[in-house]
Amino acid sequence: MSLKCGIVGLPNVGKSTLFNCISSGRAQSANFPFCTIEPNLGSTNVPDKRLEVLADICKPQRVIPATVDIVDIAGLVKGASKGEGLGNQFLANIRETDAILHVLRCFDDDNVVHVDGSVDPVRDKEVVDAELQIKDLETVESRIGKVEKQARMSGDKEAAKMLSLLQRYHEALLEGRPCRSVPLQNQDEEAMAKDLFLLTNKPVMYICNVDDRSAATGNKYTEAVKEAVRDENAGILIISAQTESEIAEMDNYEDRQMFLEEMGLEESGVVRLVQSAYHLLNLQTFFTAGADECRAWTIHVGDKAPKAAGVIHTDFERGFIRAEVIKYEDFVQLKSESAVRAAGKMGIEGKDYVVQDGDIMHFLFNV
Repeated sequence: MSLKCGIVGLPNVGKSTLFNCISSGRAQSANFPFCTIEPNLGSTNVPDKRLEVLADICKPQRVIPATVDIVDIAGLVKGASKGEGLGNQFLANIRETDAILHVLRCFDDDNVVHVDGSVDPVRDKEVVDAELQIKDLETVESRIGKVEKQARMSGDKEAAKMLSLLQRYHEALLEGRPCRSVPLQNQDEEAMAKDLFLLTNKPVMYICNVDDRSAATGNKYTEAVKEAVRDENAGILIISAQTESEIAEMDNYEDRQMFLEEMGLEESGVVRLVQSAYHLLNLQTFFTAGADECRAWTIHVGDKAPKAAGVIHTDFERGFIRAEVIKYEDFVQLKSESAVRAAGKMGIEGKDYVVQDGDIMHFLFNV
């Protein structure tokens, strides 16, 4: 399952520094606008201590974690929706992502220029929000013109449903609200919304990039951001990109942990960010575990057993017969599949089984 989170924000807010910390990519990072022009793509592992525990029990030849792709997108400026700066390219790159990680500058530093001359993360957020909303408004108004005609002339019921959704989106955008604030009434609307690829319909996490002294506590800027987004369905994460870059350069695990303790942090911001991004996309993990391989697989919350099987191979889903399911806690306690079977803890599940986070699964299929 290929999933992308796009890192966005104004120029010089720390996007590329953060990207370098959380991905295998190495984006250029410098103190001038539009240092990043082409989007940088990296892939990062999703930290999961459960996989480490399973590997310790099974002693496999390979351990493969789940991953999320991270895209560092060029900085946006006011007027991007009209093509200012790298606007058209920026907006096209966002459209290709599944979720948005919106980096906001929440630190003072006279040596790092701000594109608007002063630090104000709420203003910066509103600039990006406005450009995305303007672009979505253009998209929605264009679609309304086409769908309204179709619904009126042919009596198409599907077109009428789409028109209703588009009109609600239009109302929200005119009020300055993102499309994700519009409640969807059923699965049909969820499918229609997905097909529209609206920028403000994507899940978003606001990442407050602070100085190292504020990494554990936040500051006046982060408090202002929290107040500004409290009515949005969005996540907030406080992180010091500069501190994370220092942690990333440490090879020794104990040195990293000691550094984190000195900063008043239990774990690095990168770990928290990747885990939060994973959940932002409404994802969860199931495992396969054995002597050959222990592996974490990514599925959406609510996916049923055949869908999970298809993540491993399409033939597994096409010829699905049943799934053998072990709960993670049972496997950790009993230490082997044979012991789980002997204890009667092995579940045999059919096509309607909704996979739970942490399930250890083996699929039987016939093609």
